[in-house]
Amino acid sequence: MSETKTIDARGLSCPEPAMLTREALLSIGKGKLVVLTDSYTSRTNIQRTGKLAGGNAEITQDADETYRITLKK
Repeated sequence: MSETKTIDARGLSCPEPAMLTREALLSIGKGKLVVLTDSYTSRTNIQRTGKLAGGNAEITQDADETYRITLKK
């Protein structure tokens, strides 16, 4: 079954957003994970973590400087 999960990692310091992303990707199996972050470094680390876990990343930036990283497995 495909599912969608959202993680709000805004305000968290590295490596916590990447660790939360990895745990969530492992737990959902197949599906979509949306991660919100307000840090460029976290954005890069989340993207890298998603690729290592076999996901494809799509990144957008909202008007309030929040990065929205959508990872699909």
